Amino acid sequence: MDPAVKKAALRLFTYGLYAVTARHGDELSAMTVNWIVQSSFDPPLVALAVEHDSHSRQVIEAAGAFAVNIYESGQRELAGSLGRTFAKHPDKITGAAWTPGPATGSPILAAALAWVECRVQSATPSGDHVLFIAEVIEAGQHRPGAPLTIAEAGFKYSG
Repeated sequence: MDPAVKKAALRLFTYGLYAVTARHGDELSAMTVNWIVQSSFDPPLVALAVEHDSHSRQVIEAAGAFAVNIYESGQRELAGSLGRTFAKHPDKITGAAWTPGPATGSPILAAALAWVECRVQSATPSGDHVLFIAEVIEAGQHRPGAPLTIAEAGFKYSG
């Protein structure tokens, strides 16, 4: 397989961009993700892939829950800010307005179009990521609008 062709083909997959947040006690995490998809209607489930060595994976596992905040078209700067590594930017969520989610306490971003809170059902190693399957247990919408996509943002995360 030609690695350059593989990378080019994988980068043609369409993805949205989302802020995944979690809270365990006083420990907060926030990260920008694109590898997330609804995986069941009944019960409502999502599948989320998180890098194995990320701080957010540790907080999600400890909390057993997370929230998915849907970025609005035009929120590239916010997505980029929350997409920075925790090791270099441990206070990256400090500048974002948020409230605790009603079901899990995970941060719900005021800037998000909508959000869902999820309770983790399972976690499976998946290469250099962990694949979480989680049930949607609460949802809300701040306003209507169009979601931010990875193509609009110009981010590249695949290959």
